Amino acid sequence: MIELLSYQFFVKALITALMTSVLCGLIGSYIVSRRIVFIGGGITHTSFGGIGLGYYLGINPVITAAVFGILSAIGIKAASDKADIREDSAIGIFWALGMALGIIFIYLTPGYAPDLMTYLFGNILMVSIYDIWLISVLGLTASAVFYFLFNEIHSIAFDEEFAKTQGVKVGLINYILISIIALTIVLNIKVVGIILVMSLLTIPQTTASIITKNFRNMIFLSVIIAIISSFSGLFISYFFNIPSGASIIFCSVIIFLLVKISNSFFLFFSK
Repeated sequence: MIELLSYQFFVKALITALMTSVLCGLIGSYIVSRRIVFIGGGITHTSFGGIGLGYYLGINPVITAAVFGILSAIGIKAASDKADIREDSAIGIFWALGMALGIIFIYLTPGYAPDLMTYLFGNILMVSIYDIWLISVLGLTASAVFYFLFNEIHSIAFDEEFAKTQGVKVGLINYILISIIALTIVLNIKVVGIILVMSLLTIPQTTASIITKNFRNMIFLSVIIAIISSFSGLFISYFFNIPSGASIIFCSVIIFLLVKISNSFFLFFSK
């Protein structure tokens, strides 16, 4: 097992897993506490349009996916807040539009259709130094936002109306956070893929919420659980030659089940 650390691609995967766990621990805790998982799902699938556009234009699909992700996040928020459209309806519209555009652009791309397996299911073993830098920069940015605006974010996550009465700039902070969520989703598509990316932003956080209801502790535990899931999934995927993204999510689900069962037994015998 130690010999794996001599492989550069595996070391890069471990670093990416660590950075991703910190980033998803922060952002995912907000998503779960705020109960906006479906917005994340909408952003995830809308970004597929950006991936298709990137292939069509011959540029890095991550760049166009990031643009699509941010625009869809802002669009969903603006549509539900100002255009008198129900949030779930806005999510459905952007979700369908992104997937449709992605398919159209891919089929319009000259030559053979590109291999989309990496974007659908992820492959953390194929990440580049460029990907690591992007995730690291976003992770530092998100950490800074949560550090300086923690009280405001905490208030918005649990009671947005109360936060407004306290003079919190709810609208501005919401747009900042939704943009970070969009970028987090897009950059983690390379890690676990479009199909599974929301799992990384919800399962460790849901597991942590079983143990604690404190928002700060929830973030810390989410990061730890995400790291354990990611590292375990990486080793399992390597030794059994299975997709890394699916392996990481499988490990996170196993941890969730173990915590849930343990908590149920504890509650049962403590009565």
